Amino acid sequence: MPADNALLAAGIGVVFCGVSAYVLAPLLLRSIPEPVLEEGETKVPYAALAGRRAAYWCGGLAAVSGGLLGLMLGMSAVLPAWLLLAVAGSVLGYIDARTRFLPSVIIWPTYALVGLALLGAAVVSGEWGSLRRAVLAGAIGFAVFYVLWFAFPRGVGFGDVRLSGLLGLALGWLGWGEFASGLYGGFFLGAIVGIVLIVGKVMTRKQMVPFGPFMLVGALAGVFLGAPLERLYVG
Repeated sequence: MPADNALLAAGIGVVFCGVSAYVLAPLLLRSIPEPVLEEGETKVPYAALAGRRAAYWCGGLAAVSGGLLGLMLGMSAVLPAWLLLAVAGSVLGYIDARTRFLPSVIIWPTYALVGLALLGAAVVSGEWGSLRRAVLAGAIGFAVFYVLWFAFPRGVGFGDVRLSGLLGLALGWLGWGEFASGLYGGFFLGAIVGIVLIVGKVMTRKQMVPFGPFMLVGALAGVFLGAPLERLYVG
C-alpha cells in the first residue's frame, strides 16, 4: 500500500482510538453493573476503577493499537471494524487485568458494532467471501473456547469464550492464518505466563489468569504475523 495511505490511517487510528478510549473508559466503568459473585469470591468494584488512571491506560493502549492497525491495514474498508475493536479491547483488557472479569455489557454491543462495520466493508469492497469467512471464524473461535471452558472451567472464564468469538470475527476477515495465529497464539501465551506465575509462586493454581489481555495482544500480533506465518507453513 502507498506509504502516505498507511501514515494517514495510522494517524486516524491514534486519534480516534486514543480519544475514544480515554473518554469512554471511565464512563463505562461507572455504569457497568456488578456481576453476581460466588460465595467467598471478591473483586474490585468497577466504579472504583473509574478514574484518570483507567482513562490514561485505556487511551494510551488504544492509541498505540490504533496506530499499529492503521500502519498495517491502511485506508482499507476493514479498518473501521478494527479501530472499533481496538477501543473496546483496550477497555476490556484493562478491566480483565484489574478484576479478572470481561463484562458482557461491553462485549455484546461490540459484536454488533464490529459486525456492522464488517458488513459495511463487504458492501464497499465487494469482499463477501471475507465476510463469510469472518462469520465462520467467529463461530469456530467461540465453539473451541466453549469446549475449553466446559472442560477446564477454572482455567478459562466464560468471558474469554465471548471474547474469542469477537476476535475470531475480526481476524477471520483477514484470513485463516491471522485467525489461527491471532486467536490461539494469544491463548497459549496466556497459558505459558500463567504457568510461570504459578511456578514462581506469584499466583496459586486456584487463581484464574486474566486471559483477556493476552488474547487481545495475540489478536493484534495476528494482524501482523498471520499472513507471513501462513505462507511459511504452506510453503
